[in-house]
This record gives sequence, structure tokens and C-alpha cells, in this order.
Amino acid sequence: MSTAIDEWGGNVGVVDMEGVPFRMYTNRPQHLGSLLAFANRWDHRPHIVQGERVVSFSDLRSAIAAQATDLRRLGIRAGDRVMILGWNSAEWITNFWASVAAGAVPVLANAWWSPNELEDALDRIAPSLVLADERNAKRIPAGWETGSWTAPADGSSEVETSVAKGDENEPAVIIFTSGTERRPKAVVLSHRSLLAGLQMLLHITKRLPQQIGEETGEAALHTGPMFHIGGVQTLLRAITVGDTLVMPSGRFDPEEALRLIEEWKIRRWSAVPTMVSRLLEHPDVQTRNLRSLRSLTVGGAPVHAEFLERIRTGLPGVEPRIATGYGLTENGGQAVAASGKDTTDRPGTTGKPLPCVEISIAPAADFDAGEILVRSPTQMSGYIGEEESPIDSEGWLHTGDLGHLDEDGYLWITGRSKDMIIRGGENIAPSAVEAVLAQLPMVSESVVFGVPHPDLGEEVMAIVVAPGATADELRAGLHGRLASFAVPSRWNIRTEPLPLNHAGKIDRATLVAEGRAEVVSTGGAGI
Repeated sequence: MSTAIDEWGGNVGVVDMEGVPFRMYTNRPQHLGSLLAFANRWDHRPHIVQGERVVSFSDLRSAIAAQATDLRRLGIRAGDRVMILGWNSAEWITNFWASVAAGAVPVLANAWWSPNELEDALDRIAPSLVLADERNAKRIPAGWETGSWTAPADGSSEVETSVAKGDENEPAVIIFTSGTERRPKAVVLSHRSLLAGLQMLLHITKRLPQQIGEETGEAALHTGPMFHIGGVQTLLRAITVGDTLVMPSGRFDPEEALRLIEEWKIRRWSAVPTMVSRLLEHPDVQTRNLRSLRSLTVGGAPVHAEFLERIRTGLPGVEPRIATGYGLTENGGQAVAASGKDTTDRPGTTGKPLPCVEISIAPAADFDAGEILVRSPTQMSGYIGEEESPIDSEGWLHTGDLGHLDEDGYLWITGRSKDMIIRGGENIAPSAVEAVLAQLPMVSESVVFGVPHPDLGEEVMAIVVAPGATADELRAGLHGRLASFAVPSRWNIRTEPLPLNHAGKIDRATLVAEGRAEVVSTGGAGI
């Protein structure tokens, strides 16, 4: 354990990596497998709670060892890809760590995917093995090798960590994200990427392994999917500092969340605004004892000053610890962070860059604000199956987001040049929805965009040319072709061709403005 702790430091230097000067910690862990040693530190403390089930760190360690042994028995070797397809559970977490312990690269499949999206991902990644829970196992196309979702009952209780000294630049995990193209992109994150992100967050919160005691862990409510980058960040932090992860038994339910906060004395919660909003609107928020909740991190969608004030009023125990941030999967999840004091003094800012992160603003054509560029050791190694990369030769990641830095170094987001829709924390690329609409025989043209929604932040609206079609018919046509959250909930169906701009292209800007004005004029009524 002392060796694992000694690997962590707070001093930052500059490391030249193939001609790119990255800011990096001088003393840093090299491999995700090294984090498994911390499970011994916390021993019988509860680590995973879901429904009536409580799994200790000791239980998890035994399950990881047994499943990793089984993966090796199935022929999994260092560098092999193991796809994990399932909903949040103790088994999902076990399979993630078992893949790491076996030297494999976990591929985190999105359980919301349509059959077409799942098949496309399998073809691109070509995993050596697929691990799927009971609900998703039946969705796996024939021809792919599968393993047991549940770890064998017998086996060693000790996790082999011989792989923990590998190359930090080797792939550690593959995560899918919605881009502006026609399909989810497969992002490859290295061990360096994930561990640098973890080390920065622990550094600024004074939670590095050598800074905490043996009884430091907190109860944290985890309501997001594990297959998102935020889920991975949560797992890495929890095993390092000894947190208890309390998860809903199924889909997010504000009533259950309120009960869990009270019952488990939850101190930390990281959530998208939609979940927080629904919890604040629930009548039980006034009767439950929520004083244990001290830290609330809100991300995944724009956060406005009015929303922060609602949090301070409805959850006074978290003041002044309402934190926000900014990042993307291609950057390993987080690039800047704002403390509770920052959100009070500068409502609307996303915060300052983390210790190893550089932020630059580049001119963006046709926009008043500039494009946000990020350079950080957390950024991805690249995409799988994509020819172009948003990272330039100097190591800057071109985010496509618009914003500016103020004189004190705080980052402000002013827009998204890629027109990404963020619905309840899920990223939706309009072009991907338009591409699927084009496959429907009744649709000749379409424009898809986001419109304001009081609960979800944004919802998906589509203006389509589809004479004689109804909204129900169009929704039915998209079933199985798109993830459910990406199917438009608002429709404007037309019979005449869409207007063109001076360049002979569909006048998207005008149509988006008209569509959003229509939503406002109808008072939020569905179209």
C-alpha cells in the first residue's frame, strides 16, 4: 500500500511527448491496475449499495479476482478488448475492474443504443469478448463470443496486479460519445489520461492518498450511467478514497433519491440538472432530512444562475459547495472546475483550468466568441474508425464549443458551434438524427435541433418534409434505429420544400429560430 501511495504527488512539470509539451505531475501512478491495491485499505467498508444489496470492498476484491481468473481462462490477454454492456450494478463494476486486472481494455457500451448502433459498435471495435447483463444479452448479434456477467463463486480472493506497471500511454478504456457525425464515436483513453484526471481532482480537493486517513470515505449518490466518462471518474475516485457508492435500484426516481440521501447520510452527489430539478420539485424534499448532503456537483448541461439559486433554497446544506465544471469525453471528462464560492461570486462560469490543463481561445469563423481549445494529459489517444481527429499537431483539442476567458482566468461558455443537443445530460448530434430520418421513405428533408425544456434542459425538435405522415408514424419509423432519448419529441411536419439560404443550402438558422419561437409561443405545448 505504501508503494501505491508514494506514487502520488502534487508537483507539476512539463513533459515533452512526441513534440507536445504537456503539463504533468512529477510523481504519478502509471496504470489503472494500481488502484486495485486501495481496495485492501478499505477492507469491509461498504462500497456498493443498490436496493437491499450491500457489497463491501472485500467482497468486490474477491469478485474481481474470480472474474479476472475466468477472463484469462477464456483466453483474454493483455490488450484484448472486452465489451461491457449493461445497466448500473455491482456486476458492472466488477466486470470493469476484472477486465483491468486481466490486462484487457474495457469497452463501455451504451445500454441505451438501438440494435443498429450496437451492431455498428461491435463491427468497429471487434471485441474479443462481450459481457452483458440478462436484459442486454439477448440483444447481442450472433457470432460474438460472450462470457458470464456474474463472477464465479469460487476462486482466489486476491487480485493479481502484475499488470499495474505497464505503459501509461497504452489504451485503458474505450468510451463512446455522440459527436456531430452520423454515429457515436469510439474514444480511446489511456491510463495516463484517466489517472491524470483523477490526480488533478484529488489534488485540488486535498484528497490525495497520502492526505487522507483510514476512515475518510464518504457516502456518494451515483445516479448517472457507469458507461459515461463521469461514471468511470466516479469509480476511480471511490476505490482510491474509500467512498460508498449508493445507486438507485433502477431508473432515477426522485422519491428514491430522497430516501437514499436520508438513509445512507449521503454527503456527495454528482448529477445532471434534470435530476436535481426533479428532486427539488418533489413534495418530500420538505420533509426528508437532507442535511448530510454537503457537496453537489452539477454538470452535463448548461447551469444558469436561477437554477443555482433554486438549489441553495431547496438544499441549504450544500451551500457553498455547489460545484460545476466543463469537459468532454475526448478530454477525459473534465478540464475546468468551479468551486461553490466561484458559483456564488461568478454565477454562470464553468471555473478555472485544473492544474495540468491549458485553455486557449481561437478565432471561430462566423461567431462573435472564440472556439475553446484544451491541451491536457487527460486527452484521448484518438478515435477508432474515424480518419479525422480534433487534436492538432501542437496537442490542442478543438472542442467546437464557444466561449472566453476573463481577466482572472475563469472560463465562460457562450454556445456550441456544433449545435449539440444536451437532453437530460445525454448528448445528441442533430446530424445523426437527420441521417436516420433520411432513411424513412416518407421524409424528403429534415432539420433537427434542440429547444428549451424546463426539466430536461433541452428536448429534440424536428422540422420535416413528409406529406401525409403523422408524428406517430415518424416516431414508429425511428424505433430501433435511434436511441430512445434521441427520438424527437416535437415535430413540425411540412408538405413544401424547406427554404434555402443564399448559398443554396437549407436555411437552417431561420428554421431553428422559427421552431424555437414556436415553442415559446405555444407555452411549451407539444407540436
